[in-house]
Amino acid sequence: MPLTSLFVRDFAIVRQLELELSPGLTVLTGETGAGKSILIDALSLALGARADAGNIRHGAGGAEILASFDLQPGDDAAVWLREQALSDDGACITRRIIYSDKPTRAYVNGRPVTVQMLKQLGNLLVDIHGQHEHQSLLRRETQRRVLDAYAGIQAQVQELSELYDRFQSLRAKRDALSQAAEDRAARVDILRYQISELETLGMSVNEYGDLELEHRRLAHANELIEGMHFVAQSLHEAEDNTASLLLTRSIQRLDTLVEFAPDVADIKSLLDEALVQVDEAGIELNQKLAREELDPQRLHWVEQRIQSMLDLARKHRCEPAYLPQRLQALNTELSEIENAGANLADLAAELSTTENQYRDRAREITAHRRDAGNRLSGAVTEQMQELGIAGGRFHVKTEPLQEELTRYGCDRIEYQVSANPGQPLGPLSRIASGGELSRISLALQVIISAVGRVPTLVFDEVDVGIGGGVAEIVGQKLRLLGQARQVLCITHLAQVASQGYAHLRIHKKERDGVFVEVRPLDGPSREDEIARMLGGIEITDKTRAHARDMLVRVAHRAQRSLKLDE
Repeated sequence: MPLTSLFVRDFAIVRQLELELSPGLTVLTGETGAGKSILIDALSLALGARADAGNIRHGAGGAEILASFDLQPGDDAAVWLREQALSDDGACITRRIIYSDKPTRAYVNGRPVTVQMLKQLGNLLVDIHGQHEHQSLLRRETQRRVLDAYAGIQAQVQELSELYDRFQSLRAKRDALSQAAEDRAARVDILRYQISELETLGMSVNEYGDLELEHRRLAHANELIEGMHFVAQSLHEAEDNTASLLLTRSIQRLDTLVEFAPDVADIKSLLDEALVQVDEAGIELNQKLAREELDPQRLHWVEQRIQSMLDLARKHRCEPAYLPQRLQALNTELSEIENAGANLADLAAELSTTENQYRDRAREITAHRRDAGNRLSGAVTEQMQELGIAGGRFHVKTEPLQEELTRYGCDRIEYQVSANPGQPLGPLSRIASGGELSRISLALQVIISAVGRVPTLVFDEVDVGIGGGVAEIVGQKLRLLGQARQVLCITHLAQVASQGYAHLRIHKKERDGVFVEVRPLDGPSREDEIARMLGGIEITDKTRAHARDMLVRVAHRAQRSLKLDE
């Protein structure tokens, strides 16, 4: 089941409430002004709609809305969550907090996200149809997606998008190479001069670090020789009191003690080892002294070499140790420019092949869209007659785009409608009223329910301007749609409300302020609510019997449908 629960706190006139939602068609009813649309507004905020401090209940410091969804691994929303590293084993919890004095916060599965990310996810979770400016069906992108879903060409459109991305990447490379070819002469001269300088320097990979070590040793050669000579003298070469002489005397003295103090033998062994180590240190130190010498010429050469590396490093704006890699990079760039002609020809050929592939696939998609558009136009027009828009027409207009190429093909899709006989077709956004737009949306959703991807649909005031038999048909279609998707519907008509699998009544109370209460209805309480919708404030036995009859007929129709399916 997609939307499982909705929690709202301190939003508008809602103090706190939590809805548990069911699969199929859930109807929401109540008196005008009871707060039914407030719940849809709250859900919209949990899905990334715009918010401001005016949404916060009077006297509260902030508002919070939390929506919980149960997803299947293949759902578009589940795939999006995995791509964004927000997946949580099929669970999806969106949370929105609105503050009076700071920006709103958005969370998905407990992790903070941007409002834009929340909106992207929300578009994959819930589609809200109603009389408001964010009606998804008015967006050209939605119209294209609905048509593609009806035509069953989503996979082909995805392949076209990949071809488009490849075409754009190849074109960018071609343009860059073409520009490089224009600047070739000047750039080649610069590159060759810079390469010549670096090759003349002839610097090896680790040379700079080795020279720094050698420079430090040569610069302190005098101090090094004096120190080593002092240590050598102290160990072995002075006339008296050298380390070697003192150790020898100590060992000899211990020899005279071992006879009556055997336990000093261990100490004597330690001194014997120390004497050996001192003698070896003296020998090695003398060998190093024999090799060590002051070399001002070598020091001068090292300093000049280091300075040459520093000068070139400043010119190339890099560390001296990086100069060998810099030479390699310049050689690579020179090679690419010198071979630009061949590379440009290869790119041009590949670009042409990719464009041809794109155009072939785009033509196929255009043909599918036109065929599906004709079928969809007829199907929606037929549904419009049943839904109280008698004489109305629906038309999917497909025409070529002015742009050269786009990610989704070369077609401009526009839904057009004529709401009355003899009225010319015009854009859906300008011609259809709010109620008509909701019913056209309903017709579309019923037609494409088998291929629709958004799991939860919300219809707000879908029954505006209709009644009688048309209202019953609207209810039947909503119930039918509920067999394929989760549907929430705000309604004022008993004919629609009686079709729900579940029924929630929204009631506004005044107790320590105004607040909204939501009550699930079943049995007698549902009969009473249907009767109220039929007869007004005073519920008579006649209206209650009428309500009971409506509910019984819906149940019988559902049983017959189950038997036919079996």
